[in-house]
Amino acid sequence: MSKKLGVYVCEGCGIGTCMDTQKLVEIASSENEVSVVRTSPAFCLEDSKVIQEDIERDGVDGVVIAACSPRVNTDVFRSDSASVERVNIREQVAWCQPPNHEETQSLADDYLRVGIVRAQKTSPPSPYTDSHERRILVIGGGSAGLAAAASAGRAGFEVLLVEEREQLGGYAARLHLCYPQRPPYHELASIDIETSIQEAASLPNVRMLVGAEIVELSGQPGHYDVTIRTGAGDEQATVGAIVVATGWVPGDPARHEVYGLGVYPDVVTTMEVEEMAQQRAIRRPSDGGPVKRVAFVVCDTGADDTHLPYGGSVWSLVALKQALYVRDLCPDSIVYLFYGDMQTPGQHEYFYKRVQDDPQILFTCGEIRNVRKDDEGLIVFEADQTVVGGQMEIAVDLLVLSADMIPTTFDFPSPQLLNLQYQKGKELPTNKFGFADSNFICFPYETERTGIYAAGAVRQSMDLAASAQDGTGAALKAIQCIERSSEGEAVHPRVHDLSYPEFFMQKCTSCGRCSQECPFSALEVDDNNHPVLEPNRCRRCGICMGACPVQIISFNDYSVDMLSSMINAVEIPEDDEDKPRILIFACENDAYPALDMAGIARSQYPACVRVIPVRCLGSVNSVLVADAVSRGFDGVALLGCKAGEDYQCHFIHGSELLDARMDNVRETLGRLALESERVKFMEIEITDSHRIPGLLEEFVDTIKQVGPNPFKGF
Repeated sequence: MSKKLGVYVCEGCGIGTCMDTQKLVEIASSENEVSVVRTSPAFCLEDSKVIQEDIERDGVDGVVIAACSPRVNTDVFRSDSASVERVNIREQVAWCQPPNHEETQSLADDYLRVGIVRAQKTSPPSPYTDSHERRILVIGGGSAGLAAAASAGRAGFEVLLVEEREQLGGYAARLHLCYPQRPPYHELASIDIETSIQEAASLPNVRMLVGAEIVELSGQPGHYDVTIRTGAGDEQATVGAIVVATGWVPGDPARHEVYGLGVYPDVVTTMEVEEMAQQRAIRRPSDGGPVKRVAFVVCDTGADDTHLPYGGSVWSLVALKQALYVRDLCPDSIVYLFYGDMQTPGQHEYFYKRVQDDPQILFTCGEIRNVRKDDEGLIVFEADQTVVGGQMEIAVDLLVLSADMIPTTFDFPSPQLLNLQYQKGKELPTNKFGFADSNFICFPYETERTGIYAAGAVRQSMDLAASAQDGTGAALKAIQCIERSSEGEAVHPRVHDLSYPEFFMQKCTSCGRCSQECPFSALEVDDNNHPVLEPNRCRRCGICMGACPVQIISFNDYSVDMLSSMINAVEIPEDDEDKPRILIFACENDAYPALDMAGIARSQYPACVRVIPVRCLGSVNSVLVADAVSRGFDGVALLGCKAGEDYQCHFIHGSELLDARMDNVRETLGRLALESERVKFMEIEITDSHRIPGLLEEFVDTIKQVGPNPFKGF
């Protein structure tokens, strides 16, 4: 732990005119471990060197800076030779409270006490370092995989590309043309996948295996052991990070049976049209006859029996492209294009207009029903809800259906893509649509398995150009992962964090909750059901710490003991109902920034709250809530990310896990004969800063109605 602390109180940005900074100096000076206390009009400017001089000259090994939010000036206040604790008295005191008010001063005083305690409880990190492999494994040889391999190879990394088929190129090799990618977005473009193959193959540090599959994969970022099966037998390799770019497969034709797919030969998918176009002849499969009328159906509305809730833009653009195929190869033809929602994002709107200009391509929204074959061999169907109103009956030579783009990471019984030797499963966890993506908003390419990145159609439905871009992005993330893990640092979202969980195994009860609740499979179990840490899989969220019922898990700079000591550092007024004290545990990714932005907007909220940032609400152990109410806090608010299907939690299930633990919290309150209303979980997104004052005011009003905590003074 830090033995010699320096406390630095900034007076800039309105802090000095809002509170008595001399009072803060007196509080800091009264602490035994504090050796240096200084003030400055602006520590972030010329006086930043004063802090470094104290570290070098006086041996200060713990720095407490009472100034702006820890989310700003990170480079200015970073130190390689001392731990740094930031105390936010600007955004969350001076900018959100009335100046020179008694409660404003009390808020700043408490935050400084809490910050000093945290600094006292922090130990220097001891990063995990081990041998690291600078090779990247790319699984999949389509447009995304080839782009990933070429990008990583050009960056100087060794690449091992594994492709299940005997040929590289994926679905790109089976396509006739692609829709325009450059201005003026009028003409279809050729697909030159061979150039991408040759580019990757020409790099001396890229090795490509075709007709190969992954038999087994184990380890962690920096050191994965992989067994690859080829026609020549099994071979072993060690890699540092992995890019999964295995693309998509067509859906089960039975899903489209209602449209006649698999029933009538002249009902086909877009992939079959691509094959016809490559042969330069679009004909009826039933008899090889010419086509005069063709209907394309984009199955993208909820009313469609085969509706999949994704992929609309790709399907729309493919339908537009293939409508031009038909018009080019069958000049006398008429094309009908039925859709629920035509999606042509960005510059592709120009392409949409170009297709609309063809008078023999007819567009209408509509729902397709009652597909059958008439006596002349034509495909007949009814179109309802069209722009002309009422029902239409149309007869065509060919009915083309949007092909489902099912990601290969979906729950198919075979083939197994990765065969991970992980307790929590052999394959990548996926969302309800089958995509391998753990937080696409904040961390694209990331999956729930640290060091394994998704690219292309396994991440979301996308076209060739987007897949190639995606492969490059995933390769860069894989490179970042290798570089960071080689230094013992977290990759995301807590970049540069050197800490990792430690276990006091003598008290372990072998309950297994830590390994079960870890979203990233960083914890395996041994034969005694004790947790075994894979440090480079860990993202330092602390969910394992919150899960442990006997509190044996801690980090050098984050623990139940530290948080409990911070809670105890807050001074709670006794016998004063007008001064309630409410503790807030705020998620550092969404809730804490939202509180900062409320301060930046100069929005005032109750001064009776005391905010303690946590890595994730999932790291909050129920014992901490019990500590807070036993200490005398009148209420506890837990501010975390949105949970559910469209969750926003950076750690996947953190908010959801805390919500589940609330039953334990309520049980604890019941044992203490306290009202359950004293504890509340609030979903706060990073854009919710405007809601925070109202939410906190409402909670404070509830607490005032419930009354003071009877444990005050005990």
